[in-house]
Amino acid sequence: MFSPHPNLADEINGSIIQSEIEGGVFLGDLPPSTILEIQTMNHRYTAVLLGGSEALLSGHPEFCPTPVHVAIAGSTWGGSMLKLHYVGRGMHLEFRHPRYPRPIVTSAIQEIHDYQSDSNPACQNNTDRSMS
Repeated sequence: MFSPHPNLADEINGSIIQSEIEGGVFLGDLPPSTILEIQTMNHRYTAVLLGGSEALLSGHPEFCPTPVHVAIAGSTWGGSMLKLHYVGRGMHLEFRHPRYPRPIVTSAIQEIHDYQSDSNPACQNNTDRSMS
């Protein structure tokens, strides 16, 4: 758990603590080929993790209607502060798309589920674990 940092504003410390209460996942804690389903207010994304912050992301009709290799920067509260390599409920996913010079930020994340894939990242007949 996060301990409030004395050099951060109370609002920032509170937001970090709230993100841990609402639940989420650090990408580094998941093995490659994990499939994340990320439901935002507006779209349902599927991210097949490739390792580190790299993923094949789909689910947005304009930016990624089919899987696109992206770098997931992390999650924000809608401002400039980023929780690196973290996907959290109530936050906005931020990722880098190869065709766009600026990061893309989603609407607020409502739900996150992960599915473990043994060998085929496209296979979704796996165990569903809701992120707590």
